[in-house]
Amino acid sequence: MTASAPRRHPPLPRTWAITGRDIAAALVGVGVIVVAMWARHGGLSRDPVAGIGQVTGLLGTYLALVGVLAASRAPWLDQTVGADRLAVVHRWTGFAVFWLLTAHVAFSSIAFAAAAHTGIVDDTISLVQTTPGMLGSIVGFGLFVLVTVTSIRYARRRVSYETWHALHLYAYLAIAFGFLHQLTVGTDFITDPVAQVFWVGLYAVAILPLVIYRWLLPIAHFARHRFVVANVVREAPDVVSVHIGGHDLSRFPVRSGQWFRLRFLTSDAWWRAHPYSLSAAPDGRTLRFTIKALGDGSAGARWIRPGTRVILEGPYGAMHGGARRNKGFLLIAGGIGITPLRAILEGVRYDPGDVVLLYRARGEGEIIFRHEIDVLAAHRGATVHYLVGPRGRTPASDPLGPASIAAMVPDVLSRDAFICGPTGLMDLASGSLRDLGVPEAHIHAERFAY
Repeated sequence: MTASAPRRHPPLPRTWAITGRDIAAALVGVGVIVVAMWARHGGLSRDPVAGIGQVTGLLGTYLALVGVLAASRAPWLDQTVGADRLAVVHRWTGFAVFWLLTAHVAFSSIAFAAAAHTGIVDDTISLVQTTPGMLGSIVGFGLFVLVTVTSIRYARRRVSYETWHALHLYAYLAIAFGFLHQLTVGTDFITDPVAQVFWVGLYAVAILPLVIYRWLLPIAHFARHRFVVANVVREAPDVVSVHIGGHDLSRFPVRSGQWFRLRFLTSDAWWRAHPYSLSAAPDGRTLRFTIKALGDGSAGARWIRPGTRVILEGPYGAMHGGARRNKGFLLIAGGIGITPLRAILEGVRYDPGDVVLLYRARGEGEIIFRHEIDVLAAHRGATVHYLVGPRGRTPASDPLGPASIAAMVPDVLSRDAFICGPTGLMDLASGSLRDLGVPEAHIHAERFAY
């Protein structure tokens, strides 16, 4: 933590031999087993309506567990698939769970009412009164509805990140109620010991990584490294850099380009964590995060005092130098999105001429780290283009349109591209690169959203 401390590069996080296709194949295979077990227990043969209610409930539960696993931040998932793709999986499995469980409730209610020769309302009241865990399952379904409604884009834009995140946590309570529901009335649990072991294993595989990597490991890292705010530096009127020090940081594995969720242990912020990328290469002494005031949590970063203890969750992200497939690479940044790319510019090994940086900003005042970038580029032989000004009227006329990129980077097809910035910029740049023929596997763009 002192200026005279020796500079030691931290070790790199472990790499994983599995691929996204391997993980997808495993998930599909487990889904097939779920359906096969349902068929083994009768399927549609006894009562088609009840059978549909059962299979939609089973598949809804399974996809809920897949969603939990996608949000677990297990490194073998995060560094293989990437946080942005996992966020997409988490989001769409959530909507699929909602519709499957809605179908489960509807078909099961119809089947129970038909068998009892009563109405659906009377049958539901009777089940709540006589079946253990039924009330909990109804509450759990209501919680899933709440989480789904607040995750719709229209609603999501009208609530703060903190409120949305707090509501989202109710999904875990809903899954717990669902497990109790399976224990009490689920055909798999009541009649088949093999299925019992199978489903308990599924819950364990989904939930244990969540507990380990989101709670236990960050606490263990905090206990070992004792992370603390060493300094807060103002970079611009609405931008600050928070320098995190600690004990033995030279042994903390991290790559330039990765990001963390920071939980500042103050009286008003300890309960929430926010995602921020490293803005400088880790040097074994401090970790620097540069934060722009975009919301309640990020706006409060300027008031963080040195000496404040911090819990770091991470590192996360697959957008780092280790992901590149070509010798040369292209960095495309917009606004505060320069942070992980500035760390890559400094921390990744490359030869002079291997790196081109395109830094997009609406005005000179939005360019962060200009002096640092110029010094790094001159020292390491990187080429930098500052693209300042308004957007083009069409993608083709924009400074990040295909023609502009091809003019500035003629050999773009032989480079990997790393993109970070506002969603619109990332979509535009990714589309331009695809139009130029850059393979999808050579385009690295990551959005951390949960």
